[in-house]
Amino acid sequence: MSYVLGVTGGIASGKSTVVKVFHKGGFPIVDGDVVAREVVEPNTAGLKALITTFGLEILQKDGQLDRKKLGQIVFADEKKRQQLNQILDPFIRSAIEQQVEEAKEQSALVIVDIPLLFEGHYEGLMDAVAVVYVTSEIQLQRLMNRDGYDKSEALKRINSQLSLEEKKSRGDLVFDNCQSVEKTQEQVIKWLKENNFVS
Repeated sequence: MSYVLGVTGGIASGKSTVVKVFHKGGFPIVDGDVVAREVVEPNTAGLKALITTFGLEILQKDGQLDRKKLGQIVFADEKKRQQLNQILDPFIRSAIEQQVEEAKEQSALVIVDIPLLFEGHYEGLMDAVAVVYVTSEIQLQRLMNRDGYDKSEALKRINSQLSLEEKKSRGDLVFDNCQSVEKTQEQVIKWLKENNFVS
C-alpha cells in the first residue's frame, strides 16, 4: 500500500523547499499547479468550458489561455472567481486522482503538492497532510521581497487564502520553515526516516 502525503502551505511559506527534498529523494510528486495549467491547454474540455462562460476574449491569438486577461476578470468580481473554480474543479480533481493512482504503482510514498488543499477539500485523497508553516510576519516579508509587492498588494494575496494558523491547526504534521532552509530540510528528512521511507 502506498502512503499519500498532501503538502500544502500559504503563498511564500516555502512549500517548494519542502517538496524539493521529497523530489530529491526520488518520490513521485503530483503538482496541483501543473495539473491546473494542463487542464486548460488548447483544445481541452477545460478550456472549452471556460470559453463557454467567459467568452473568446480570454484567448490569446495562438489559442492559448490568456491568464492575465482571465485574472483581471475574476479578481475584479468574487462571483466570477467562484464560477471559475466551479468550472475547473472537476477537471483538476479527476486529473490529480488519476496521477495519484498511477504514482502509487511506482512508489511507497506519493507526494501531492496542492497550495489550496484545504480550500479545495482534497484531504480525503490523502493519508496525511503536511503544512509548511511560517509566521504571518515572515510570510508577508518574504512575499514582498520575492514578488516586489507593496504591503497592501501582498496582504490582498495572503488574505485570499485560508490563514496559515488555520492550516496548521488542520494539518497532521507541520514543517516549520521560520528558520533556515537547512533546518526545514532536516525536518523533512527526519520525517522520512521515522516513517521508514529512507534509511
